[in-house]
Amino acid sequence: MLAPEADPAELQRLSRTGASPVTMETPQLMKIFRANESIFRAADSASFVGPAHTKLLASGDEGTPVHVYHVQFEAGARTNWHTHSGAQWLLVTEGRIRVQTAGTQAQDVEAGSAVVFAPGEKHWHGAAPGSRGVHLAVNVNAQTTWLEPVSDDDYDPTFDHQ
Repeated sequence: MLAPEADPAELQRLSRTGASPVTMETPQLMKIFRANESIFRAADSASFVGPAHTKLLASGDEGTPVHVYHVQFEAGARTNWHTHSGAQWLLVTEGRIRVQTAGTQAQDVEAGSAVVFAPGEKHWHGAAPGSRGVHLAVNVNAQTTWLEPVSDDDYDPTFDHQ
């Protein structure tokens, strides 16, 4: 209920900003995405090679759309080659992650490291050989186009796969 001394001009200004004229407080914009609100699922075998698990940790379409995935790769697991229409950030949280862009050599990054792929950059990522790896993938205004699987030779060219 409105206070009797509320100024009508102030109430009109507050309603334009989204504040509640009843409480005269600004709207709450913060969102919390609790870890227990989503579960890990086996990664889609049409997009991943080897044992991996993913969960959508957070997602928002207000302003610039952002989707945050928590991805766990067991040794040997990796994504297929793919591209994104927007930037993708990887924040390595555990173990080692192998990353590669088309036409370059694969590189390993360890926990605490970050990687960013430009929009349209063909790439893949997964656990470094012989290691488990975990990362958060932050997709910014991005749709994913999945491509062919990463060959064993691309994944680990130093190992004799024959």
